[in-house]
Amino acid sequence: MVSIRRATVEDLLKMQQTNLLCLPENYQYKYYIYHYLSWPSLLHVAEDHNGKIVGYVLAKLEDEDIKQGEIQGHITSISVLRTYRRLGVASKLMNHAINMMREYFDADYVSLHVRVSNRPALHLYHNNLGFDVRGVEKAYYADQEDAYKMRKYFKKEKKDKNEVTIEIKDEIKYDDIKGVFEEVDEDGKEINKGKPEEEKKEEEKVEEVESKDNNNQEHKGKKKKKNKKKK
Repeated sequence: MVSIRRATVEDLLKMQQTNLLCLPENYQYKYYIYHYLSWPSLLHVAEDHNGKIVGYVLAKLEDEDIKQGEIQGHITSISVLRTYRRLGVASKLMNHAINMMREYFDADYVSLHVRVSNRPALHLYHNNLGFDVRGVEKAYYADQEDAYKMRKYFKKEKKDKNEVTIEIKDEIKYDDIKGVFEEVDEDGKEINKGKPEEEKKEEEKVEEVESKDNNNQEHKGKKKKKNKKKK
C-alpha cells in the first residue's frame, strides 16, 4: 500500500537520496530547499505502509511566464524506486502536483522535459497524463542527450494555434521527427549544454539571493565599524 502526501522539510533529504538512486539528473540539496520554500504545495512524496519514502515529485511555477500574464507549472523531477514501479505511483504523484497547479495556482499549462530515449516515461506522460510533445532541445542533459519538451494545457482557449505538435505512436523514432522542431529555445537563443536548463536558471537565482545577503552583511559590518570609531 503506497500513499501520496505533501512533502515536509524533513522529507527533502530522502527525496534527494531517491533521486541519486534512480536518476542520472541529480541536484544539490539547496535546490530542494529552494523548491520547498518557494512552492511547498507542489512537492509530494509517496510512502509505503512503513513510512518509507519510495518516490517523489519536485515541481514549481515559472516566474518569467507569470510576468507575461500566463501561469506555467513545471515538473522539475519525478522518481520512483525500482521495486515500486508499474504500480501507478508515478501517475498519482504527477496528478497531485498537477491538480495543485490547476486548483491552487490557476495555471494555464504544465511543462516538463524527458529524455528522447526514455520510452516508459514518454508513454506515461502522453498516454496516461495527456502531455503532448512541443519541441526538442538539443543536448539538454549533462551527457548531451536531447530532450522532448512536453506540455499539458488546462485552458484550451490559451493554447497557441500555431504551435507544432507531433502524434505519439508506439513505433515513433526520434530520428524521424527531430527535424520538425528548431534546435533553439523559445527566444531563439542557443541552448546551454551541461546541466538541465531549469537547474541552471534556479541556481542563478539562488546565487543572486546569496550574493545580496552577503552584501547586506558586509554593509552592516561597515556600519558597526564606523559606529565604534565615532565612540
